[in-house]
Amino acid sequence: MDQQIFQTLPKHTCSWLKGELTCYKYQDFWTVQKWLEGAILAQQTFKAEPSDVFLCGTHATGTASLKALAFAIVTREKHAGSSTSPLLTTFLHDCVPLLERNLDKIENNHKNSSFPLVATHVPYTSLPESVVASKCKIVYIHGNVEDAILSNYHFAREALKLRVEDASFEKAFDEFCEGISFNGPYWDHILGYWKASIERPEDILFLKYEDLKRDPTGNVKRLAEFIGYPFSVEEMKAGVVDDIIKMCSLEHLSSLDVNQSGKCRPEGNQSGAEKQLFFRKHEDGYFTNEMKLKIHKLMDQKLSGTGLVLTK
Repeated sequence: MDQQIFQTLPKHTCSWLKGELTCYKYQDFWTVQKWLEGAILAQQTFKAEPSDVFLCGTHATGTASLKALAFAIVTREKHAGSSTSPLLTTFLHDCVPLLERNLDKIENNHKNSSFPLVATHVPYTSLPESVVASKCKIVYIHGNVEDAILSNYHFAREALKLRVEDASFEKAFDEFCEGISFNGPYWDHILGYWKASIERPEDILFLKYEDLKRDPTGNVKRLAEFIGYPFSVEEMKAGVVDDIIKMCSLEHLSSLDVNQSGKCRPEGNQSGAEKQLFFRKHEDGYFTNEMKLKIHKLMDQKLSGTGLVLTK
């Protein structure tokens, strides 16, 4: 693509990452160059099929769980029994192609298979026009804002091999509150899909990660039915849903060597990032009480009047 576009876009160098990461603002969202290149290419060339199922969410908000569950649901007949699922032998984020990175793989699926899943972090308003026009299914997941801030902080810091003492969490927090985050502002990303789900409830399913954890059985059944792969009575009696939930738990997936050892392939979800970074456990002690009050007050202000209430 034409690299001159980056000379015309607003840009921001993340001070908390020692200036080693620059974000660009395009169509009112921030992202890094390689992800933006992929998003623009998808806007220009991608043709969605009505049978596609898009799995959407910003970074570190439950997208790993959503990918695993959706993959297990749509492939359960081909891989009868969880013991043969590719989720056990393939890096999770390589199981579902990403719109911003894997266009060739998605197009190959369109031509040669019935595999419907496509993942993306792109905001709703910046999706390729064909995604909306095709009326394909879209599933959006979001989670606790504190978890999102902390997970993104650690992922970026560790990907750049910076120590905690060399990457200011306070500065990262301040930038997040200013709207500068991967595919952010965070609240705009959520609201884009939320408003679309109100307008098109038959096409867009809006999920809370905390609800998925609270009632996994009910929400997995809901997910399967929405994307067109409902469980039969016989499957329910045979414990298929329970097996999928156990196999797709982050505790189980994070214990697998395929999700812990080595780096992602360049054509995968991240170029050269350590796989284990995608399965970091959340830690306490980073947020002060003042920070918690500030971010939740900010989210309340941004979502005021929308009807959307986030889990605190």
